[in-house]
Amino acid sequence: MTGSLTIRQVTPDDDPEAEFDLRHRAFGPATRDRETMLAEQHAFVADGALIGAWDGQALVGSARVHDMRQWWGGRALPMGGVGGVKVAPEARGQGVGRALMTEVLAVMSRRGYALSALYPATAHIYRSLGWEIAGGGYRATIPGRSLGSLLAADPNLGEPASASVRPEPRGDPGGRPPGLAPRGDPGGRPPGLAPRGDPGGRLPGMALRRAGPQDAEEVIAVLGAVHEAARHCGPCTRDAGTVRRWISRPDFFGYLAPDGFVGYGWRGDGAREMMVHTLQAASAPTARALWGIVASHASVTEVVHVNIAPQDPIGWLTREEDLSLRLRGNWMLRVIDPRAAIAGRGFPVGAQISVPLELIDPDLPANSGPHTLTVGDGRGYLLSGLTEPAPGSPASGPVRLGPRGFAALFGGVPMTTLRLAGLAAGGDAHADALLDGAFAAQPFMLDWF
Repeated sequence: MTGSLTIRQVTPDDDPEAEFDLRHRAFGPATRDRETMLAEQHAFVADGALIGAWDGQALVGSARVHDMRQWWGGRALPMGGVGGVKVAPEARGQGVGRALMTEVLAVMSRRGYALSALYPATAHIYRSLGWEIAGGGYRATIPGRSLGSLLAADPNLGEPASASVRPEPRGDPGGRPPGLAPRGDPGGRPPGLAPRGDPGGRLPGMALRRAGPQDAEEVIAVLGAVHEAARHCGPCTRDAGTVRRWISRPDFFGYLAPDGFVGYGWRGDGAREMMVHTLQAASAPTARALWGIVASHASVTEVVHVNIAPQDPIGWLTREEDLSLRLRGNWMLRVIDPRAAIAGRGFPVGAQISVPLELIDPDLPANSGPHTLTVGDGRGYLLSGLTEPAPGSPASGPVRLGPRGFAALFGGVPMTTLRLAGLAAGGDAHADALLDGAFAAQPFMLDWF
């Protein structure tokens, strides 16, 4: 590097071509059209969510913070999804990446995110700042012919429900927990859901219709309600602007039900390989109807790829064991505000624990210190200081966790794993068993960013 390093938010006064050129140099030729990419860049700049690193006058690094809600135990938490982290080739190995991510972490803390998640190209820098592997992104491959005839419901159970019921989402349609105002609305009033209308595609037999850009808020609300009802851990919902741009793409096809949504397109030329970006439903009739939309292309589609949860019901609906599931990549989690993260997370209803913890967080020192974790009736609380142990609580000293260990525990990684990896100390076997029961999860994400 030739000058002093400056790290700050990219502003509208900065040259947009500089970030575009940096992306090209760091990631190679763009696979999407220039106008779309510049429009996305403008949206991040307008939201103050594009962070840049300058060596003198030259932009040598940047990263984006996606405004997301991540669902844990069926409850939504504000989460900063970090993506597009890049450093110019000539500036690599000189501390730019770590300095950039240190500022990104500070920005997310100031903006009130409880959590942050990212897909790492290399894990070392992120681990040094407290991110740790907590879940995976999974993709299934299914022969098109297997979707043409799905298994019927078990006849011994009686008639399946004839109508789907949409769960009521908590908070606003973007999944923001109650008490946090949606961005861009200082009054905190959630925007109204788009009218259902009929843009030319309502299907007979149920309230299933084509989705358009005007349905972005409703798509977010429906997906959030599905994650809530299923008590999912890990998946995210996006802001309305991002979803609107997503649905507006000419190569995207979406269908919306009161309690489900499917969005898909094709890979490469022709229709031989379909890519289902998401298919989520809260009831059996809706799940079958949405998979029926996908299956309607079976005569021309040889292979269907789908971003999926490891326990998605499609694995129990195909007649043959044709579904191939693979881990496409691990993602890392960082707990930015431990108290808000615990208070906003859903826990198993039967878990009743009180465990002393000692958190050590050098990069966010306000998080450090002794705490007492209590969980009961599906809710959790992290109180500063150590309280008198409740009956049945561990009698040993506190379990000691750094930010990596706490992030992994939050994601359901067993305490035995954390201890063997050197990410947990103190406490005892009783405390470990209580923590494992409270945080048990198989986190997944459906998004790639």
